[in-house]
Amino acid sequence: MRNELKRRLKANEQLYGTWITVESPIMTEMMSSLGFDYFVIDTEHAPLDPIMAQTLMQAMRPDTKTTPIVRVWWNDLVAIKRALDIGAHGILVPWVNSKEEAEMAVKATRYAPDGLRGCGPRRAALFDPDYLKTADEEIMVVVQIESKKAVECIEDICSVDGIDATYIGPADLSASYGHLGNMSHPDVQKAIDIVYDASKAAGIGAGIHEASGSSIPERMKKEYNLVTLGNDLIYAKKGVLAQFKELGINP
Repeated sequence: MRNELKRRLKANEQLYGTWITVESPIMTEMMSSLGFDYFVIDTEHAPLDPIMAQTLMQAMRPDTKTTPIVRVWWNDLVAIKRALDIGAHGILVPWVNSKEEAEMAVKATRYAPDGLRGCGPRRAALFDPDYLKTADEEIMVVVQIESKKAVECIEDICSVDGIDATYIGPADLSASYGHLGNMSHPDVQKAIDIVYDASKAAGIGAGIHEASGSSIPERMKKEYNLVTLGNDLIYAKKGVLAQFKELGINP
C-alpha cells in the first residue's frame, strides 16, 4: 500500500476534498474525475453501510489522484477495521475528546503487536501482496474535534503518535459551545483557532469542513491542510439552481 495523500499531508500541502453521502456509484465515479485530492465517504450521518461504502470506492476512477477516506460511525474497533478492510486509505474518527480516545483510534488501525486491528484485509489486500507489510505505516488517521472537551484536551490529543491530522467539525463544535448553527460566533472561532495552533505546533495536519461561505478563502489563506468543500448533494443542488437562474426559471 502507498498512500500519496498521507505523503502530501506530511509535506504540509493544502489538499481539497468533499463528502460522499449519496448511494450512487456513478456520481462518485464522475466526481472522482474532477480533481479532488480526497473523498470522505460518510458512514456516520449518511445512510451508507459497509457494502455501499465499498461499492463507492470501487467506482472511483483509478486514473485520478482522489484518495478514499471513510468517516466511521464511531470510534469503534470493529467500525474502523471494516472500513480499512474494504479499502479505505484513511479514517476520520468522530467525537474524539481525549488522549485516550485518540490512542484507541490509532490502535484500531494497527496490526498486533502495535495495535488491535484484526487480520482479514479482504479487498484492501486483494491486489496488493505487500499490504500487510505496509498498512500500519500508510493508513492515515484523522481525529474529529467537535466538542469543548476536545478543545480543552487538544494538546494531549495532538501528542498521540500515529495521528496524522485533526479535523474540525464546526457544527457540533458550535453546539458544544452553546451556539448551535452559529459557527461564526467568536467563541467557536476562538476554539477553531486553538485547535489549528495546537495541530501546527505538534507538526500534524489541520483540517476543517467548510460546506460553503466566505470563510473558505480564510481557511485557504491560513494554510489548513485538509479543506473539505461541500458534498455531493450540495453540488447537485447548486447545479440545478444555477441552470434555473440562467434560464430565468423561478421554481
